[in-house]
Amino acid sequence: MYKRARLKDTVEVPPEHLADVSPGLVKRLLQDKLEGQMDEDIGSVVSVTEVHDIGDGAVLPNRPGVYYEAEFDAVTFDPQMQEVVDGEVVEVVNFGAFVGIGPVDGLLHVSQISDEYLAYDEENQQLASRDSNRVLSVGDAVRARIVTKSIDERNPRDSKIGLTAKQPGLGKHGWLETERQRREAQAGD
Repeated sequence: MYKRARLKDTVEVPPEHLADVSPGLVKRLLQDKLEGQMDEDIGSVVSVTEVHDIGDGAVLPNRPGVYYEAEFDAVTFDPQMQEVVDGEVVEVVNFGAFVGIGPVDGLLHVSQISDEYLAYDEENQQLASRDSNRVLSVGDAVRARIVTKSIDERNPRDSKIGLTAKQPGLGKHGWLETERQRREAQAGD
């Protein structure tokens, strides 16, 4: 889930920029430091949007910069357990599909995509059903639910998000649309 949060953090201003310690400079330094970082409590910092307050600077021994505590607004992405998310398939492998959800990827394991057996087609980078001719490929839009979450703050790309698409209303968008049209046709009969 995307959120706007008011945060505080300390930023180091290099000596060459000490003459212009402005909200714009502090915002750029915070963006460089925090954007893309993952935190267990707030999730991933997507963007620092506005700096509200810059505290007094502090000098630390044997460090060239001056450290300022800043209060700022940021947009964060914090995937919640059981949250329904829309994403795009970014990679298909023999054990499932990786789905881009915000700044992280979640794994939609082959056992969590469909009740049908899905065969891996390495040449075309897709998972395909022989029974219904359904295919899941890179670039497909998917709706899934978050069922597991393990955040790695040191290496955000190593965070693990597990997804499922087996419940009604979840799955590839094209499959959902086909199912909706089928239900409407049955209701009209």
